[in-house]
Amino acid sequence: MAKKKKAQKENNDNTVSKDQVEETINDTATADVEQSTAEAQLQGELAKEKDKFLRLFAEFENYKKRTSKERVELFKTAGQDIMVSLLPVLDDFDRAMGEIAKSEDKEMLKGVELISNKLRETLKGKGLKQVEAGQGDAFDAEQHEAITQIPAPSDDLKGKIVDVVEKGYQLGDKIIRYPKVVVGQ
Repeated sequence: MAKKKKAQKENNDNTVSKDQVEETINDTATADVEQSTAEAQLQGELAKEKDKFLRLFAEFENYKKRTSKERVELFKTAGQDIMVSLLPVLDDFDRAMGEIAKSEDKEMLKGVELISNKLRETLKGKGLKQVEAGQGDAFDAEQHEAITQIPAPSDDLKGKIVDVVEKGYQLGDKIIRYPKVVVGQ
């Protein structure tokens, strides 16, 4: 009988109770739920970080494009201030050549023309162009600055340019000084 009791006791020790099995199953299920919850949380955090990264990358790309565009614009108009300050010098050359042409000193006229042409060619090489406006041209408010209107000397000059008071210039595609004109009405 002692052997029987001993065998029964060993059998009881080796046998797992129903409560122990349920507890083990519950622990495993809880661990699985906790693991899947933690995994879902990590996936959510990863998605947020990816979104932040993509937004930051797109913002940086826009910044690079914007600064590149601004730099190109700066190079195009870098000399605009200098060009604008030289325009009165060009006007003075035109007036001087007009007055010297009235005198009989042809050598002086030739010298002033050489200097004027050299200055104009240098500025032309830097992108400065004269805006064409002449008597009889159609008046365009986006291309010309009307300083006054006078009665047209003839019917064909109504609404057209009668006189150009000051020449206009553009640097590249941008007009830096509009031609000042008198318009017939």
